[in-house]
Amino acid sequence: MSKAKKFIRKFKDIKTLPHVVTNLSRLIADENSTMKDFEDVIKMDPVLVVRLLRLVNSPFYGLSQRVDSIGRAVAYLGMKNLHNLAVTDALKSIFQEKGQSQSFSREKLWLHCAAVSICAKMIAERIFGANGDDAYLCGILHDFGLIVESQVDPKNFFAACDACEDGDSLTSHEQEHMGTDHCEIGYQLTIDWEMPETIQEAIRDHHLESGDFAPSSLTGIIQIAEYITGQLGYTALSNITPKLPSHLVIHMQDNMDEYKVLIEDLPEEMSKAQDLYGG
Repeated sequence: MSKAKKFIRKFKDIKTLPHVVTNLSRLIADENSTMKDFEDVIKMDPVLVVRLLRLVNSPFYGLSQRVDSIGRAVAYLGMKNLHNLAVTDALKSIFQEKGQSQSFSREKLWLHCAAVSICAKMIAERIFGANGDDAYLCGILHDFGLIVESQVDPKNFFAACDACEDGDSLTSHEQEHMGTDHCEIGYQLTIDWEMPETIQEAIRDHHLESGDFAPSSLTGIIQIAEYITGQLGYTALSNITPKLPSHLVIHMQDNMDEYKVLIEDLPEEMSKAQDLYGG
């Protein structure tokens, strides 16, 4: 068994995602799933039902008639939006638990992942004209392996974080102290959660410094989003800022006008997302 899988096994003894999230993930992966299937899963989580109905009746959607049924709410939001809402709610409570070192805090990590997810969705939609739901989900999940490490082996995890200096690779310090890293752990987790293969690969490769992945791939989008949000101060660790592979630098330079507008609009989009997914 790999080190990453051992970490995941120990983590599941401590904390795991609610069943509603894993069930929704399976439904998303099944092309034969129906809205009724999603409704049946949502009914089992009263907290999510309240969030769902509050959301669909919020000013964000501006509906003329109040929606009081789970079925209609699911129909308005769509399956992937609903899934992303459930994942975000579940992760938020885990990220807010105690656990930090001089250079790491869960609150800072949550803000980083939230910013990356929103920026990634914007990049997918505005720069590449693609649906941004998977980019959002990938952004929320991409650093979840850090939470696993902090719960399973806090001593060595915090030592790896504290050893990092700007310009260092966090993953190299993780490998040195724990024999695995958050990219591999996140990759294995998303396999267990039956996430789409593109999300699995992007989480595995989001610190990959070389490769032939396209800027429009989820890997490229997450790396660009990490870079942009890092420049704005939304970093996972206080002592490191993300770098970009050269081909992504060239892509951004070639599309600088579009990226400038995106960066200017990012604060407003993050504010909107607080209504949609919670701050």
